[in-house]
Amino acid sequence: MTLAARVVIVGASSGLGRSIGMGLAGRGSRVAFLGRRLDRLQQAAAEAGADAFAMTCDVREGASCATAVELACTELGGADALVYCAGIGPLARLVDTTPEVWRDVLDTNVVGAAVATGAALAHLAVGRGRAVYLSSVSASLTPPWPGLGAYAASKAALDKLIEAWRGEHPEVGFTRVIVGETIGGTGHGATEFVDGWDPELAAELFPNWMQRGYLTGGTVCIDDLVAVVASLLEVDADVPTVVITPRP
Repeated sequence: MTLAARVVIVGASSGLGRSIGMGLAGRGSRVAFLGRRLDRLQQAAAEAGADAFAMTCDVREGASCATAVELACTELGGADALVYCAGIGPLARLVDTTPEVWRDVLDTNVVGAAVATGAALAHLAVGRGRAVYLSSVSASLTPPWPGLGAYAASKAALDKLIEAWRGEHPEVGFTRVIVGETIGGTGHGATEFVDGWDPELAAELFPNWMQRGYLTGGTVCIDDLVAVVASLLEVDADVPTVVITPRP
């Protein structure tokens, strides 16, 4: 198969989502950049070329998310792939994680993925398309990292959500991409995962993560992640899970 021609990227205003969208556009895909920050999305779409466009989408708001994804699919004339990159990981011990934070994490990392998939499903099914979701080593390959318990729990829920979609809709290829420590690009392409973390708590927990062997000491280059996602969009085979982590 050739690379998916029409791709909807959710969570594309910065970081991994933006970088994946730019990479796929550079390989010839028509890309819809969806996210909350319209100015950044428009800049990304302008850089990606004439076949790309931007659309606001707040995955925490069900109606907004569903409407935006449906409109993006319509604007593209259909959809061959959905790539869900939206995700947040607040740093806090579980005892200090408030109900509001739990809801924000679950709405962003899990519920938004379900709503976006539902909105794109009919379009993906037409051409045996693929839905790709960024997951985490902390949900699949290691025990939950202290301080990132809510994040790990949400990604574990996402993993089961993907399996559930696959069981109900075998005509679509559902793939989770488990991503280790990653260096994004520069500027708006840089990852923002740690933005807002309490530096004192991070400094306290970092040695614990190292001691437990959760951090490898290396990082995955964003170009490698883009290449992996692009390769997924070129095959018809069932690919339930892909793991990309740094070499030790």
